[in-house]
Amino acid sequence: MPGGHLTYDDRRRISEGLAEGLTYAEIARRLGRPRSTVGREIARNGGPHGYHAGRAQQATGWRARRRPAAPAAAGDAGRRDPQAVREFEERLTAAFGGVPTMAARVMACLFTSDTGNLTVAELTERLRVSPASISKGVGWLEQVGLVRRERDNRRERYIIDAEVWYRAWLVGTRSMMLWTETVREGVDILGAGTPAGVRLATASRFFELISTDMAQAAEHYRQTFATTGDIPR
Repeated sequence: MPGGHLTYDDRRRISEGLAEGLTYAEIARRLGRPRSTVGREIARNGGPHGYHAGRAQQATGWRARRRPAAPAAAGDAGRRDPQAVREFEERLTAAFGGVPTMAARVMACLFTSDTGNLTVAELTERLRVSPASISKGVGWLEQVGLVRRERDNRRERYIIDAEVWYRAWLVGTRSMMLWTETVREGVDILGAGTPAGVRLATASRFFELISTDMAQAAEHYRQTFATTGDIPR
């Protein structure tokens, strides 16, 4: 029903509408839903070229199960299992595919700190590496805009904030755009009419579509959350 949660049938009709090449507004009219509802649903579940009703339904159920019932009490931090935290940080580090190992370890530490910021000394103690290694990891993260630094008296703090996912997504978008441009060069070199040239042209088009979808999803995220004040503008 309009205004309620999307059902599997709604998601199946969204998938069918995308396959037919309908606009978000046309799909929304068919469902009797706001266009913004349809746009958010598609953006968070693979974009217009990757949306599948079954996967979207499963992802929605997973998010519902993961959503906390109430804010955690401040005292909960003291009851954490240090070993479980370390193991989670290791899994999180491995999940940052494409990020240099030390940069990924620093990022995992910042994500799992309640303050969202740490000094070089604190990172050195937690990761048991040299300050030079920390600086190298932080340098990479700063270069791609995933962390920023602020001076706290004599110390510098490295900070990860609410906008980090938006910036991380843009890093991936730029990588896809680079793939598009690089592969496209190969078409001219190998010849557009050759089997290799056709193969590269198809790959170039694929990466172009993916990068476009990623850019649109990032902008949708920014517009949605910036209005609530969650993301700095």
